Amino acid sequence: MRRWLILALAALCLLSLPARAGEQVVAGLSQARVAITTDFAGSEILVFGAVKRNAPYPEEPPLQVIVTVAGPLEPVTVRRKSRSFGIWVNTASIEVDAAPGFYAIAATAPLTDALTFTEDLRYKVSVPQMIRAVGAPVDIPDAEAFVSALIRIRDRNGHYVVKEGAVSLTEDTLFRTSIALPANLAEGDYTTRIFLTRGGRVIDVYQTKINVTMVGLERWAFNLAHEQPLIYGLLSLMIAASAGWAASTAFRYIRG
Repeated sequence: MRRWLILALAALCLLSLPARAGEQVVAGLSQARVAITTDFAGSEILVFGAVKRNAPYPEEPPLQVIVTVAGPLEPVTVRRKSRSFGIWVNTASIEVDAAPGFYAIAATAPLTDALTFTEDLRYKVSVPQMIRAVGAPVDIPDAEAFVSALIRIRDRNGHYVVKEGAVSLTEDTLFRTSIALPANLAEGDYTTRIFLTRGGRVIDVYQTKINVTMVGLERWAFNLAHEQPLIYGLLSLMIAASAGWAASTAFRYIRG
């Protein structure tokens, strides 16, 4: 009796596990490391790959591919300004617990067609789902408006990008897309995820990372500013004074 009970429990556990995907992602990146130098003007990452199958694939629903690249998560304070006595002042703020400094999405189709809302909640694919804002002050009933404002600002600055239809898929097997990284990137590991979906349901996920780091003079200045702020401040003052003196001398020379 005990043996049958153990077998029944094991069967229930196996049934509760997700089925092994018949279609799997095999992917690569054009570069896994981005070096930020003094003349860094942005970079472009090519994401490419294929769909590996261990069985004939169904014709319907169609296969969709979603590619996301997310920068390091960081807390953000979002403030609201209001006009008071003729001047604009901060009147309310909320603390967003975690938001990526950069987030890009590319897909073969509109996200609403490629992914159900339930799967979006589970895997946090869309921009609003990637932002975690909990515990908003009780005196701010419209906390969602602050998150929407953050998304709108970063979308306008090119830090949040959604490109629906930007992933090319050939014969339901080969796919490729490119993700443009802006010039003002923050250091850290940028998580790249590739989702295969059918009927809005995720059937496989591939994940890797892109390392973004400062090198050369940028790294030296960054380390000096954080490790020796007094020396960095004095050095910056000396450079500014020298530049001003040189400009003044050149101007007098040109006039005289």
